[in-house]
Amino acid sequence: MPNVRSTYTDAVGFFGLTSPTELVETYGSPLYVYSEAILRQRCREMKALSSHPGFRVNYSAKANSNLALLHIIREEGLVVDAMSPGELFMNLRAGFSPDKILYVCNNVSAEELGNAVSHGLLVSVDSLSQLDLYGEVNPGGRVMVRFNPGIGAGHHKKVVTAGKETKFGVDPASIDEVRTILARHNLTLAGINQHIGSLFLEPESYVEAARFLLTLAERFDDVEVIDFGGGFGIPYHKYDNQPRLDLTAMGAQFDDLISGWAQRRGYRGRFLVEPGRYVVAECGLLLGSVHSVKSNGANRYVGTDLGFNVLARPVMYDAHHDIEVYREDGAPSDLLLPQTVVGNICESGDIIARNRPLPPVEEGDILGVLDAGAYGYVMSSSYNQRMRPAEVLIDLEGRPRLVRRRETLDDLVAMYEGLGL
Repeated sequence: MPNVRSTYTDAVGFFGLTSPTELVETYGSPLYVYSEAILRQRCREMKALSSHPGFRVNYSAKANSNLALLHIIREEGLVVDAMSPGELFMNLRAGFSPDKILYVCNNVSAEELGNAVSHGLLVSVDSLSQLDLYGEVNPGGRVMVRFNPGIGAGHHKKVVTAGKETKFGVDPASIDEVRTILARHNLTLAGINQHIGSLFLEPESYVEAARFLLTLAERFDDVEVIDFGGGFGIPYHKYDNQPRLDLTAMGAQFDDLISGWAQRRGYRGRFLVEPGRYVVAECGLLLGSVHSVKSNGANRYVGTDLGFNVLARPVMYDAHHDIEVYREDGAPSDLLLPQTVVGNICESGDIIARNRPLPPVEEGDILGVLDAGAYGYVMSSSYNQRMRPAEVLIDLEGRPRLVRRRETLDDLVAMYEGLGL
């Protein structure tokens, strides 16, 4: 494959029988590309975390709700969660049955709770008031409660979802109030769950929080589901040889913990983990085209069609994504220059990578933004009235197929009414 920098994708055979140039020529730019092989591999790695018969992997669909990917994830035997009526709709369309969908809600209406109940879903609430509201909507029903373990972890303060500085979960000190609300509405506490944050690469905080949740479970009778949450990280700094999360070592600790606890307690219910990013991030890559290269003082700017309307993570979280450079008749280059890669949105903060050491990029090059499968397309927008990109899946034989078309100008006005458009 003609390239300037593609060591990683070459090593994993990401593009199969095609190439970045062929993909952009066929499907346009920018373009999300997914690898079925990598997706299936990550699903199986998560399933191997524990051999306990009650263990299940509950995919967090907020990371990527593309129907083609959801279908593969279901085939691999994962269950799924939903955090909105839209995610529920997509999960059902992907073939998940209601007993395989956990509804994890946050600050929702009675109508939304009723919708989840009408579909026969088990619902998790994360505040006392939402538990009370759920009891009004579904008296005598089964419910889960999300607790805040007081242990937070994450790569950015915006993704830490436990501890005192987050909106999520019920304080364990409020257990008596939980019991009171359950009794008031004749509710059965079917399960408890937690989520400490996102992108951990060392297992200690997760295992510590899991131990806490098991201790908490001992304070309730007949809990059927214990959901430890997600946050499993992936190495975004691949070109710096960032180590992977050692799932084998973590799995040994985790499996011993839950299996030993279940044996001591006589527990016959389910244990869930809730990965999103780990399942889909590395199976996705974002291709974009370089339209301008210029210098402003000492700064070299690489202008692309990869605005934050297409990939919001760098702007929202200061997130790092490695970047590859593809060029017809190109050759690998060891020369690295600090370059700032920017998009085409009219905002000064529209930056994918600031002063990133890269081979000298030229106009006409194609860039590949790695690990874009999680929180990529799902967080995209039509800001500046730019259209969302297409999505392509490379199958197990290495052949690409379009799984979602590119938006058109007509899509921008499709939902207007009464204007004679």
